[in-house]
Amino acid sequence: MSEKSKNILACILIGIGLLAAVLGILRGEAVDVLKKATMICLECIGIG
Repeated sequence: MSEKSKNILACILIGIGLLAAVLGILRGEAVDVLKKATMICLECIGIG
């Protein structure tokens, strides 16, 4: 694989990742993940 094709592939994958992140944020999934992470942390230290 040439260097140019590797760079193109990397840009495409980065673009797909950014698109997926934006779609997740727009659907409100970031809030759900934060809530779940907070509950797990609170359960680990015995507060929740």
